[in-house]
Amino acid sequence: MRVLIVEDEPLLAEALRDGLRLEAIAADVAGDGDAALELLSVNAYDIAVLDRDIPGPSGDEVARAIVAGGSGMGILMLTAADRLDDKASGFELGSDDYLTKPFEFRELVLRLRALDRRRDHRRPPVRELAGLRVDPFRREVFRDGRYVALTRKQFAVLEVLVAAEGGVVSAEELLERAWDEHADPFTNAVRITVSALRKRLGEPWVIATVAGVGYRIEEAGRD
Repeated sequence: MRVLIVEDEPLLAEALRDGLRLEAIAADVAGDGDAALELLSVNAYDIAVLDRDIPGPSGDEVARAIVAGGSGMGILMLTAADRLDDKASGFELGSDDYLTKPFEFRELVLRLRALDRRRDHRRPPVRELAGLRVDPFRREVFRDGRYVALTRKQFAVLEVLVAAEGGVVSAEELLERAWDEHADPFTNAVRITVSALRKRLGEPWVIATVAGVGYRIEEAGRD
Protein backbone atom coordinates (compact mmCIF):
# COMPACT_ATOMS: atom_id res chain seq x y z
CA MET A 1 0.00 0.00 0.00
CA ARG A 2 1.21 3.52 -0.80
CA VAL A 3 -0.22 6.50 1.06
CA LEU A 4 -0.04 10.26 0.58
CA ILE A 5 -0.12 12.21 3.86
CA VAL A 6 -1.34 15.78 3.36
CA GLU A 7 -0.63 17.54 6.66
CA ASP A 8 0.81 21.00 7.37
CA GLU A 9 2.10 20.20 10.87
CA PRO A 10 5.64 18.97 10.07
CA LEU A 11 6.20 17.01 13.27
CA LEU A 12 2.89 15.19 12.97
CA ALA A 13 3.39 14.51 9.27
CA GLU A 14 6.87 13.10 9.85
CA ALA A 15 5.68 10.98 12.77
CA LEU A 16 2.87 9.54 10.65
CA ARG A 17 5.20 8.88 7.73
CA ASP A 18 7.79 7.12 9.91
CA GLY A 19 5.14 5.15 11.78
CA LEU A 20 3.49 3.93 8.58
CA ARG A 21 6.83 2.84 7.19
CA LEU A 22 7.26 0.66 10.27
CA GLU A 23 3.94 -0.94 9.29
CA ALA A 24 5.28 -1.70 5.79
CA ILE A 25 3.18 1.10 4.30
CA ALA A 26 5.05 3.40 1.92
CA ALA A 27 4.18 7.03 2.67
CA ASP A 28 4.94 10.41 1.11
CA VAL A 29 4.24 13.78 2.72
CA ALA A 30 2.81 16.99 1.31
CA GLY A 31 2.68 20.06 3.53
CA ASP A 32 0.15 22.06 1.50
CA GLY A 33 -2.42 21.75 -1.24
CA ASP A 34 -0.06 22.65 -4.08
CA ALA A 35 2.48 20.02 -3.03
CA ALA A 36 -0.30 17.45 -2.70
CA LEU A 37 -1.61 18.11 -6.20
CA GLU A 38 1.91 17.93 -7.60
CA LEU A 39 2.58 14.54 -5.99
CA LEU A 40 -0.81 13.26 -7.10
CA SER A 41 0.02 14.21 -10.67
CA VAL A 42 3.18 12.10 -10.80
CA ASN A 43 2.60 9.20 -8.37
CA ALA A 44 -0.05 6.52 -7.95
CA TYR A 45 -1.40 6.28 -4.41
CA ASP A 46 -3.87 3.89 -2.83
CA ILE A 47 -5.09 6.27 -0.13
CA ALA A 48 -4.73 9.95 0.77
CA VAL A 49 -4.69 10.88 4.46
CA LEU A 50 -5.97 14.39 4.00
CA ASP A 51 -6.05 17.25 6.51
CA ARG A 52 -8.84 19.61 5.46
CA ASP A 53 -7.20 22.73 6.92
CA ILE A 54 -4.01 23.16 4.89
CA PRO A 55 -2.36 26.13 3.11
CA GLY A 56 -2.88 26.70 -0.60
CA PRO A 57 -5.68 24.73 -2.19
CA SER A 58 -7.68 23.44 0.77
CA GLY A 59 -8.05 19.82 1.70
CA ASP A 60 -11.55 19.97 0.29
CA GLU A 61 -10.18 21.13 -3.08
CA VAL A 62 -7.60 18.35 -3.05
CA ALA A 63 -10.36 15.84 -2.29
CA ARG A 64 -12.41 17.14 -5.21
CA ALA A 65 -9.39 16.78 -7.50
CA ILE A 66 -8.87 13.18 -6.36
CA VAL A 67 -12.50 12.28 -6.96
CA ALA A 68 -12.54 14.05 -10.35
CA GLY A 69 -9.43 12.13 -11.38
CA GLY A 70 -11.41 8.88 -11.24
CA SER A 71 -8.50 6.81 -9.95
CA GLY A 72 -10.55 5.18 -7.21
CA MET A 73 -8.06 6.37 -4.62
CA GLY A 74 -9.33 6.17 -1.06
CA ILE A 75 -9.60 9.35 1.02
CA LEU A 76 -9.32 9.45 4.80
CA MET A 77 -10.07 12.92 6.17
CA LEU A 78 -7.86 13.87 9.12
CA THR A 79 -8.97 16.99 10.98
CA ALA A 80 -9.68 18.62 14.32
CA ALA A 81 -13.25 19.44 13.24
CA ASP A 82 -15.44 16.88 14.95
CA ARG A 83 -18.97 18.25 14.50
CA LEU A 84 -21.43 16.05 12.69
CA ASP A 85 -21.93 18.72 10.00
CA ASP A 86 -18.18 18.79 9.37
CA LYS A 87 -18.07 15.04 9.00
CA ALA A 88 -21.12 15.04 6.74
CA SER A 89 -19.59 17.64 4.43
CA GLY A 90 -16.39 15.60 4.26
CA PHE A 91 -18.26 12.50 3.17
CA GLU A 92 -20.23 14.55 0.64
CA LEU A 93 -16.94 15.61 -0.92
CA GLY A 94 -16.13 11.97 -1.53
CA SER A 95 -14.07 10.95 1.49
CA ASP A 96 -14.30 7.30 2.55
CA ASP A 97 -13.47 7.70 6.21
CA TYR A 98 -13.01 10.42 8.81
CA LEU A 99 -10.65 10.56 11.79
CA THR A 100 -10.58 13.47 14.22
CA LYS A 101 -7.52 14.76 16.06
CA PRO A 102 -6.19 13.71 18.48
CA PHE A 103 -6.20 10.05 17.53
CA GLU A 104 -4.36 6.84 18.29
CA PHE A 105 -1.86 5.90 15.60
CA ARG A 106 -2.96 2.27 15.76
CA GLU A 107 -6.49 3.31 14.88
CA LEU A 108 -5.20 5.13 11.81
CA VAL A 109 -3.36 2.00 10.65
CA LEU A 110 -6.44 -0.16 11.16
CA ARG A 111 -8.61 2.30 9.25
CA LEU A 112 -6.12 2.46 6.39
CA ARG A 113 -5.96 -1.29 6.05
CA ALA A 114 -9.73 -1.61 6.23
CA LEU A 115 -10.12 1.13 3.63
CA ASP A 116 -7.59 -0.52 1.34
CA ARG A 117 -9.51 -3.78 1.61
CA ARG A 118 -12.83 -2.08 0.84
CA ARG A 119 -11.41 -0.38 -2.24
CA ASP A 120 -11.54 -3.74 -4.01
CA HIS A 121 -14.01 -6.02 -2.27
CA ARG A 122 -13.09 -8.82 -4.64
CA ARG A 123 -9.74 -9.25 -2.97
CA PRO A 124 -9.85 -11.54 0.08
CA PRO A 125 -8.25 -10.07 3.22
CA VAL A 126 -5.92 -13.10 3.33
CA ARG A 127 -4.32 -14.00 0.01
CA GLU A 128 -3.16 -17.48 -0.91
CA LEU A 129 -1.05 -18.39 -3.92
CA ALA A 130 1.50 -21.09 -4.75
CA GLY A 131 1.50 -22.44 -1.20
CA LEU A 132 1.89 -18.96 0.27
CA ARG A 133 -0.59 -17.50 2.74
CA VAL A 134 -0.22 -13.73 3.22
CA ASP A 135 -2.22 -11.95 5.91
CA PRO A 136 -1.74 -8.16 5.48
CA PHE A 137 -3.56 -7.31 8.71
CA ARG A 138 -1.47 -9.54 10.95
CA ARG A 139 1.56 -9.12 8.69
CA GLU A 140 2.09 -12.88 8.72
CA VAL A 141 3.35 -15.12 5.96
CA PHE A 142 3.16 -18.90 5.83
CA ARG A 143 4.55 -21.23 3.21
CA ASP A 144 2.96 -24.67 3.14
CA GLY A 145 1.91 -24.09 6.76
CA ARG A 146 5.37 -22.96 7.88
CA TYR A 147 5.67 -19.46 9.34
CA VAL A 148 8.17 -17.27 7.50
CA ALA A 149 9.64 -14.24 9.26
CA LEU A 150 10.11 -11.30 6.88
CA THR A 151 11.42 -7.77 7.18
CA ARG A 152 8.95 -4.94 6.59
CA LYS A 153 10.25 -4.28 3.10
CA GLN A 154 10.26 -7.95 2.15
CA PHE A 155 6.64 -8.23 3.30
CA ALA A 156 5.65 -5.15 1.29
CA VAL A 157 7.25 -6.60 -1.87
CA LEU A 158 5.66 -10.02 -1.36
CA GLU A 159 2.25 -8.41 -0.82
CA VAL A 160 2.47 -6.69 -4.21
CA LEU A 161 3.63 -9.87 -5.97
CA VAL A 162 0.91 -12.05 -4.46
CA ALA A 163 -1.76 -9.46 -5.24
CA ALA A 164 -0.75 -9.73 -8.93
CA GLU A 165 -1.97 -13.37 -8.80
CA GLY A 166 0.83 -14.75 -10.95
CA GLY A 167 1.11 -11.73 -13.22
CA VAL A 168 4.48 -10.15 -13.88
CA VAL A 169 5.33 -7.11 -11.77
CA SER A 170 8.12 -4.88 -13.05
CA ALA A 171 10.93 -3.64 -10.85
CA GLU A 172 9.67 -0.12 -11.50
CA GLU A 173 6.21 -1.01 -10.20
CA LEU A 174 7.66 -2.69 -7.11
CA LEU A 175 9.75 0.40 -6.46
CA GLU A 176 6.65 2.57 -6.79
CA ARG A 177 4.40 0.41 -4.63
CA ALA A 178 6.75 -0.68 -1.85
CA TRP A 179 9.09 2.29 -1.54
CA ASP A 180 8.42 6.03 -1.28
CA GLU A 181 9.17 9.02 -3.50
CA HIS A 182 12.75 9.30 -2.23
CA ALA A 183 13.71 5.90 -3.65
CA ASP A 184 16.41 6.15 -6.33
CA PRO A 185 14.93 4.80 -9.59
CA PHE A 186 18.38 3.50 -10.51
CA THR A 187 18.88 1.64 -7.25
CA ASN A 188 19.31 -2.11 -7.08
CA ALA A 189 17.22 -2.23 -3.90
CA VAL A 190 14.44 -4.16 -5.64
CA ARG A 191 16.77 -6.85 -6.92
CA ILE A 192 18.46 -7.19 -3.53
CA THR A 193 15.13 -7.31 -1.65
CA VAL A 194 13.62 -9.88 -4.02
CA SER A 195 16.74 -12.04 -3.75
CA ALA A 196 16.61 -11.94 0.05
CA LEU A 197 12.87 -12.60 0.02
CA ARG A 198 13.32 -15.60 -2.25
CA LYS A 199 15.84 -17.07 0.19
CA ARG A 200 13.58 -16.41 3.19
CA LEU A 201 10.72 -18.27 1.51
CA GLY A 202 13.05 -21.18 0.78
CA GLU A 203 13.34 -23.78 -1.95
CA PRO A 204 11.87 -24.66 -4.31
CA TRP A 205 11.73 -21.01 -5.39
CA VAL A 206 8.29 -19.47 -5.90
CA ILE A 207 9.48 -16.06 -7.10
CA ALA A 208 10.47 -16.27 -10.73
CA THR A 209 12.51 -13.67 -12.58
CA VAL A 210 11.19 -12.83 -16.03
CA ALA A 211 14.27 -11.55 -17.81
CA GLY A 212 13.99 -7.92 -18.86
CA VAL A 213 10.43 -7.67 -17.54
CA GLY A 214 10.15 -8.24 -13.79
CA TYR A 215 9.07 -10.83 -11.24
CA ARG A 216 6.11 -13.09 -10.59
CA ILE A 217 4.88 -15.72 -8.16
CA GLU A 218 4.60 -19.14 -9.72
CA GLU A 219 3.97 -22.66 -8.53
CA ALA A 220 7.20 -24.29 -7.45
CA GLY A 221 8.70 -26.47 -10.15
CA ARG A 222 6.53 -25.04 -12.92
CA ASP A 223 8.17 -24.16 -16.23
